[in-house]
Amino acid sequence: MAEKTDRKLKVAGLDTPSETRTRLLARLRPNPDAFGHATENFARFMGTPQFLMWMSVFCVVWLAWNTFGPDSLKFDSAALGFTALTLMLSLQASYAAPLLLLAQNRQDDRDKVSLQQDRQRAERNLADTEYLTRELAALRIAIREVATRDFVRSELRSVLEELMDDESGDERRRGRRRPSDATAALPKLPQAQNGAQEY
Repeated sequence: MAEKTDRKLKVAGLDTPSETRTRLLARLRPNPDAFGHATENFARFMGTPQFLMWMSVFCVVWLAWNTFGPDSLKFDSAALGFTALTLMLSLQASYAAPLLLLAQNRQDDRDKVSLQQDRQRAERNLADTEYLTRELAALRIAIREVATRDFVRSELRSVLEELMDDESGDERRRGRRRPSDATAALPKLPQAQNGAQEY
């Protein structure tokens, strides 16, 4: 007997899932997004003055009909404390509370996603700001080493003076000779007072 069950297990194998049981009725699976959207709309409507007004009108009509209406058409007894109205309001409250909680949970989920996106945006902004700060610092360091316009002018003037001094020294040695066209085209340096040059 044990050998037969062993053979059946070996044939079927433990790695093969067993067949699921068939149901007589299909399982009810509402779309969670559509249901959540409907509950949020209902929760929003319950928080409006229109809902309170219509609920108050309903209760007043119910109470007036069952108090002052014909006895044969009354369906809720005032002597019993309007039991049917109390049951209806309790039923409405018992459905309203979970619907409101469901709508609140969905709002909390949306708030969490929004907060997470805000946090990610803030982290990206911080990283961008740190990158720009590093780049600005690198540019400041690089600008210190770059020659400025005044520095280049002063260097060019000193080179020009050296060239003019060399040329005037050569003229004295060779005698007075007419300056070449290239030397004549160079600008004349103004004579500075007290030995300082104007730039």
